[in-house]
Amino acid sequence: MAHALDLVGDRWALLVIRELMLGPRRFADLRAGLPGISANVLTQRLEELEGSAILRRRKLPPPANVHVYELTEWGYESEPVFQVLGRWAARSPAHDPTLPFSVASLVLSLRTMFDPARARGLKARIGLRLGDETHLARIAAGVLHIAPGAADDADAVFSGAPPVVAAAIYGGQPLKTLEAAGALRVAGDRALAGRFIGLFPLPAKADKPKQDGPK
Repeated sequence: MAHALDLVGDRWALLVIRELMLGPRRFADLRAGLPGISANVLTQRLEELEGSAILRRRKLPPPANVHVYELTEWGYESEPVFQVLGRWAARSPAHDPTLPFSVASLVLSLRTMFDPARARGLKARIGLRLGDETHLARIAAGVLHIAPGAADDADAVFSGAPPVVAAAIYGGQPLKTLEAAGALRVAGDRALAGRFIGLFPLPAKADKPKQDGPK
């Protein structure tokens, strides 16, 4: 554990890894997914994580000709760590749901909070159009798989910013309310869409310690 903290314990390091968990990203993409990080700090974290063999930097072939950062095979092995930490932190009484919420935040959150028991007997393809990115969620035999992909033939499709989709799934905001506000669009099988948002129950909040009364 001490060595793990040496590797990823510096501020922003884990969040950089989180943003790369869905695939290669350009420097600008990483900054967009991490509001508040400076270019200098991001550069430093990327160099440190590359030096630790957690990620690599490579140049895409023409016509792209841009550099991207991507996790190594060992780097991708850290996803279960994010799931355990995420589920544990979701019980925090002090968690602030208004903090920035990226595409990677939402996708990893769904992978973490998915409840196979609630999906029993369900086989479906759910599209998630999240800003400039589109992901396809496949549910079958009590297993959820989400990856970048087209949503044209999905059974139901959610279109909106990650915090808005999260508000429907975790915040209890009715789909009709979010649609009426123009923040969310739901296409396809609406009954399925309604069931989908109920597949990700949050754990109960931890109790705050009781303060001792006056003696």
